[in-house]
Amino acid sequence: MSLRKLLLRLSGYLGAAGPPRRQWWCSRAPDTTSSVVSWRAHSSRSPAHWNQVVSEAEKIVGYPASFMSLRCLLSDELSNIAMQVRKLVGTQHPLLTTARGLVHDSRHNLQLRGLVVLLISKAAGPSAGNSSCQNYDMVSGIYSCQRSLAEITELIHTALLVHRGIVNLSELQSSDGLLKDMQFGNKIAILSGDFLLANACNGLALLQNTKVVELLASALKDLVQGVYQENSALAKEHSITDDIGMSTWKEQTFLSHCALLAKSCQAAMELAKHGAEVQDMAFQYGKHMAMSHKINSDLQPFIKDKTGDSKTFDLNSAPVVLHQEFLGRDLWIKQMAEAQEKGRLNYTKLRETIKAGKGVTSAIDLCRYHGNKALEALESFPPSEARSALENIVFAVTRFS
Repeated sequence: MSLRKLLLRLSGYLGAAGPPRRQWWCSRAPDTTSSVVSWRAHSSRSPAHWNQVVSEAEKIVGYPASFMSLRCLLSDELSNIAMQVRKLVGTQHPLLTTARGLVHDSRHNLQLRGLVVLLISKAAGPSAGNSSCQNYDMVSGIYSCQRSLAEITELIHTALLVHRGIVNLSELQSSDGLLKDMQFGNKIAILSGDFLLANACNGLALLQNTKVVELLASALKDLVQGVYQENSALAKEHSITDDIGMSTWKEQTFLSHCALLAKSCQAAMELAKHGAEVQDMAFQYGKHMAMSHKINSDLQPFIKDKTGDSKTFDLNSAPVVLHQEFLGRDLWIKQMAEAQEKGRLNYTKLRETIKAGKGVTSAIDLCRYHGNKALEALESFPPSEARSALENIVFAVTRFS
């Protein structure tokens, strides 16, 4: 397939990632006993805080990941959109939450994907006998084309975050705010998300590598499919007769949260002309690290030391789905019914019920299992500061004490 056709296919996905948002997921948990032991053997070396891990990694790649998409975010077009977003201040449109997260999100760094792409590029180094990248500048052991790829990855991820903030107007309630505010916010979310994706397409074209375009187009297609499945799961979330199994959860999670990072890591190796084995190991690291990161995020409502926290949580998150599988369908339906108060779900009561079961501890084991799979993939790369930083990222997302 020609580069032009691939870019046309990629641009065809623009705006397709719209509808509501939320999370859900996919396969039966493996036997994690040996994996947990292996993780504990490594965990003593892990940095104490997530911010420390990110800060040290940024020094290795040469500049803060928070500036990854700065050229795009400070463009005149997006500046005009930002002026329109200011009109949403005082409303409850989720685009405001997304915008705040783009400025500061210390726990789940929104530039993580680009940072990982840069780190794995440096960890792998140049390929022996590679001449095709000689026209690219190399800074801090990373080709300029790989830095461009990291920016493209962040643009795609940010665009999908913005699109996920689109409100389903058919389910709007009076407590959600005025209809006109939600409609205006949706228009801005679509416009800004499409702008970011268009810039990503342009950046991919400048790389002039058909396989890289194909990989990123495939990742974007996976994201769109994942969001669609996510929305379908969300529509059934509050039905006590509908649930998903772990196989579905893992499939959906890979599509919506792992495919972009996994295929971007592989694409970084392709740009440096590494062989199929190195590309596959980079893919495996991105896949399993992203899976660990998502499970860690799913676990936060159940492990945070906050009493009386009545906030909602995703009923299709890893701990809940695992809890359902251990419990059985009939008992789960009974627990959901018991957690209903005046026709509404009491999340505080349901959270305590889930914490008393095996779902939370099993999700922690699953998180560490994928963390160990990511570490195994890194063994194919030579020891270096960059590899150590990638290991520390895994340690950080699999630490729960």
